[in-house]
Amino acid sequence: MLIRHPFTPADNARLAHLCGPLDENLRQIEVAFDVAIRRRAQQFTIDGARARDALTLLQALWARAEQPLSLDDIQLELTQAAQGQQPALHPAADEPVLHTRRSGLHGRTPNQSDYIRNIVGHDLTLGLGPAGTGKTFLAVACAVDALERNAVERLVLTRPAVEAGERLGFLPGDLAQKIDPYLRPLYDALYDLLGFETTQRLFERGTIEIAPLAFMRGRTLNNAFIILDEAQNTTPEQMKMFLTRIGFGSRAVITGDLSQVDLPRGAHSGLSQAVDVLRGLRGVALTHFTSADVVRHPLVARIVDAYERAEAARAAPAAPRRKRGAAKDAQ
Repeated sequence: MLIRHPFTPADNARLAHLCGPLDENLRQIEVAFDVAIRRRAQQFTIDGARARDALTLLQALWARAEQPLSLDDIQLELTQAAQGQQPALHPAADEPVLHTRRSGLHGRTPNQSDYIRNIVGHDLTLGLGPAGTGKTFLAVACAVDALERNAVERLVLTRPAVEAGERLGFLPGDLAQKIDPYLRPLYDALYDLLGFETTQRLFERGTIEIAPLAFMRGRTLNNAFIILDEAQNTTPEQMKMFLTRIGFGSRAVITGDLSQVDLPRGAHSGLSQAVDVLRGLRGVALTHFTSADVVRHPLVARIVDAYERAEAARAAPAAPRRKRGAAKDAQ
């Protein structure tokens, strides 16, 4: 399909915002829809099977292009287009608005909105899905929001100290320096949502605590917002230990991706067992994310889908081979 469409009225600033530096925004749309986009001034020519979809997206972006469009804006629009939905520029009417340093933070996909509602409305929430779906970031955002509203007195963030397929060996420094590499994603989310200085001040006061899962045994966490990240790397014993740390006035969120288990071969994931054991339990909510919820680079969603197809093909039973003698008998 070949479509030619002029964007009017002529507006060079809006056109520059739409196309991005060196037409980078157009390149992203070309790759996502497998089309070719050419332009001469305000006249766009789109060639490809999904040219109509690409034009619809360009028209939506043109309407928003009074201000510069970031690459994140483009990728978010592509995520929404892949689901056949309009972009979630504003939170749903029944979705809580999170009060953090990033104003107007809310779910970008229906599953993300359900995830936020589940966290706010349940004592324990499990978020499962592939990388880039916002499981950890939104959980930390809900924790920061609860802290800002004085709904909890402190945040406790924890992860199992398991390397992703590597053995790093001895790490120099004190205890904090040894465990920092494992917990860096949580620090990054806190810095983004609270700012560096505020985060450091809350660490010094003990309002925010980040610790490896192994240090949780024997504790009771009251009036706290507790997040267990990368829970697919817990053992069943560790998961049970974590779940029994929840005290009065506390709320817990468990996140993980069962397709990226880094436990030793033969070891069972505590997250997989917890999903089966806790399913349907009162006060527990479960949110499943898919590649359609990925809000990183659009390529990430395609990578996730490709791996899922490969794993499904590998798990499919092979067709039985017929013995040569049996073939002769059939003749």
